Amino acid sequence: MPEQIVINRDVEARVIPEGNLLTLPSGTSVTITQQLGGTFTVVSQFGMSRIAGADADSLGMEVPDEAQEKIKEAAEAGPLEEDSIWEQLKTVYDPEIPVNIVDLGLVYSCDSDEQADGTHIVDVKMTLTAPGCGMGPVIADDARSKIMTLPGVSEATVDIVWDPPWNQDMISEEGKMVLGLV
Repeated sequence: MPEQIVINRDVEARVIPEGNLLTLPSGTSVTITQQLGGTFTVVSQFGMSRIAGADADSLGMEVPDEAQEKIKEAAEAGPLEEDSIWEQLKTVYDPEIPVNIVDLGLVYSCDSDEQADGTHIVDVKMTLTAPGCGMGPVIADDARSKIMTLPGVSEATVDIVWDPPWNQDMISEEGKMVLGLV
């Protein structure tokens, strides 16, 4: 059974699924429902929201390091490889679904262009499970931020597109297993 945690300081969170900012006041009791991709999905008297990993101390926890491990692996790998970009994207999660955006089938393309100075500009096209999802810009920004941590990346854009429309057939076999669809 998930344990109740009392927030020890005011902390900014994103309301799920709208994506609006909310300040959860110190003393608020929350239940962590998901801790993936370096963020925390919590439920409180204010509803469901997402707390950034950088604010883990407000929950009495340390900043999650699973994303940092991916960054370290990419740095040790040498020149930017497309696989390292995809691995970073696999550390991004929809806060309501325990499957990363790659295995959910939300990432449609990932292109990297090497510049004259040896740096790379990365362009990602992704979609969402529903057009009205207010967390879309937050998820896209998470993806962009994680790509920017890769050595040699000077610029990254993550655009949300709607063509083709997403459907459950786009979920990978691993994702379907996690969601119990297999």
